[in-house]
Amino acid sequence: MKNFPVVDLSKLNGEEREVTMEMIKDACENWGFFELMNHGISLEMLDTVERLTKGHYRRCMEQRFREMVEMKGLEALQSEVGDLDWESTFFLKHLPESNISEIPDLEEEYRKVMKEFAKELEKLAEQLLDLLCENLDLEKGYLKKVFQGSKGPTFGTKVSNYPPCPKPDLIKGLRAHTDAGGIILLFQDDTVSGLQLFKDGQWIDVPPMKHSIVINLGDQLEVITNGKYKSVEHRVIAQKDGNRMSIASFYNPGSDAVIYPAPALLEKEAEKNTQVYPKFVFEDYMKLYAGLKFQAKEPRFEAMKAMKESTVNLGPIATV
Repeated sequence: MKNFPVVDLSKLNGEEREVTMEMIKDACENWGFFELMNHGISLEMLDTVERLTKGHYRRCMEQRFREMVEMKGLEALQSEVGDLDWESTFFLKHLPESNISEIPDLEEEYRKVMKEFAKELEKLAEQLLDLLCENLDLEKGYLKKVFQGSKGPTFGTKVSNYPPCPKPDLIKGLRAHTDAGGIILLFQDDTVSGLQLFKDGQWIDVPPMKHSIVINLGDQLEVITNGKYKSVEHRVIAQKDGNRMSIASFYNPGSDAVIYPAPALLEKEAEKNTQVYPKFVFEDYMKLYAGLKFQAKEPRFEAMKAMKESTVNLGPIATV
């Protein structure tokens, strides 16, 4: 845990910028995850989001979860469950259009705060994409432009609670997977742990730290960087005690965005004869991912490679 990469984003503005950028580079290349402190989102906002999220769960979702557990007989489990997750969730869409006003049971204060929180996370995601461009020696704005498609990026939030589980050895909070999209920003509980990533043949805890934002990379950034950065398998372990809050926001390419390895990176690697990742429309990848989320990512890439490239209209990407 002590070696898990923790980046102080405020140091980008001082003498430690070079060291901080190197930390981000190393985390992207060797971990696929890092934790951000001093990220620019106010601590008051984070505290409010946590308070309202936990209150909403107790008021509107806890009883429903208990009824689901009873209906499925999960408290009496005797053997491992491989097709179910011990989590209570709902989803918010922010871009290209918000659905927050349509979600039932949300108090007006909660709606307002989550809209504001999403705006802050969107700014942070775009800042991070530009930092990745800098580390990759890509033109500033390249990744944001790739994500645009015709309607701009897709951006949404999965709000999850992982209640106390009587049989955590038999059911996962969330089964192991890589994320399909672009860059993921997670505001997680700082008292109840459970998130783990797979590195060097073992599962490693992602430390819960107060007021931090955990960043991880999705499959699309692995493709765009031609494998220089990797999406990493991760999971949530159910716990016997405590209710773990998880607010994961996914800043993804637009549905019709064309995803393929950055030509500038391929030019650098031409002499190495490295494998080139496929090119595809993001929406096509998501359709495939929907049924294969909890399986290895490599066959998904192979399946996209096998699709007829004639379906992809590959135009030049302008940068800002």
